[in-house]
Amino acid sequence: MSQHKVVLLLGSNLGDSKKNIERALEKISEGGNEISQVSEFLTSEPVEFVSSNIFCNIASIIFTRLSPIQLLDFVKNIEVEMGRINDSKSSGGYSDRIIDIDIIKYNELNFRSERLEIPHKKHLFERDFSKILLKDFI
Repeated sequence: MSQHKVVLLLGSNLGDSKKNIERALEKISEGGNEISQVSEFLTSEPVEFVSSNIFCNIASIIFTRLSPIQLLDFVKNIEVEMGRINDSKSSGGYSDRIIDIDIIKYNELNFRSERLEIPHKKHLFERDFSKILLKDFI
């Protein structure tokens, strides 16, 4: 099975956001994925919801043997393990979160299902903080 190049965005705005992101990266690595590049941390205001909690965000390139859906399940499990309660897809809106892990690109794949869209167009084209983080990764 070959390795797949994946771009992820990680964000947190609850607790020690930087430590939350670092712990999520550890869990990604412990799951057999190779982390090859990590951006600088960037702080940003919440997008599409109101909160007084500022986000800390990073972009990362990983190499994985997981399929897109397996990877989605894997990162969603990390979110739950770390204490994330509300997923924006299931709750229908955004809220504060201890960790958020989004799959932005997976090789050059174009994929769309109810649970996953690759590439993640909102992050690539609409959100300013994402465009800053992804400029050297895409």
